[in-house]
Order: sequence, then C-alpha cells, then structure tokens
Amino acid sequence: MEIKGKAHYISDVINVTDSFRKRELVVEFAENPQYPEFVKFEAIQDRTALMDTVKVGDDVEVFFNLKGREWTNKQGEKQYFNTLQLWKVNVLGATAASATASAPEVANPVDISATAGEDDDLPF
Repeated sequence: MEIKGKAHYISDVINVTDSFRKRELVVEFAENPQYPEFVKFEAIQDRTALMDTVKVGDDVEVFFNLKGREWTNKQGEKQYFNTLQLWKVNVLGATAASATASAPEVANPVDISATAGEDDDLPF
C-alpha cells in the first residue's frame, strides 16, 4: 500500500529493548484539504534509517504494510492493535530535481566511419 502527503513529524530512533528499535513518521494526508488526516507510520530495526533524509514539511510517498495483532491482557480480555509498518519512503520532487542536476552532458556524435574513398576492412 502507499500514500502521499506531507511529513508532519519524525521521531528520533526509539530503543524499545536492546535488540528492538523503532521510529515513527506522521504524514499529513489531505485527501480532503478541509479535514486533513494525520497518519502515523512505524519503521522498525534497520528501516529506521529510511527517514534520515526526510525533513518535516517534505512531500513524501510512503509504502507500508497494514499489520494487526491480537493480545490478551492479564484479565483474559482480548485487545486488537493495528500498525502501519513503513518499508519505503520517497521524498517527492527531490528525485526529479537531483536527476536533472546530475544528468551527464552528452557530446555530439563523432563520425568514425572511413573517409570517402577508403575501403573499410572490418569483417562486419
């Protein structure tokens, strides 16, 4: 799944345990600009680095998986949780600008054919 919006909040990396870390990204999703939605995504483990280049205010495209789980508390009551787990994020507009800026200049083609009157001894 994917969604486009504006980066509203980016958390620092949160070390939940010694072996588990996460980072959160809140995206302002304005399908209806009068009533924008603020959607929280979570990146875990090595994917926390995906947000290193994202800044608050950037237009982003977020790719994510919808996760859900069941949990039973000490009283035996079941509760359900949903998570939007981020696996890729693109900053929109930056790719096109950097691609244009770093595009190599192409030289005019050079004619390497034999000069008029010379035989070409190449076998193809």
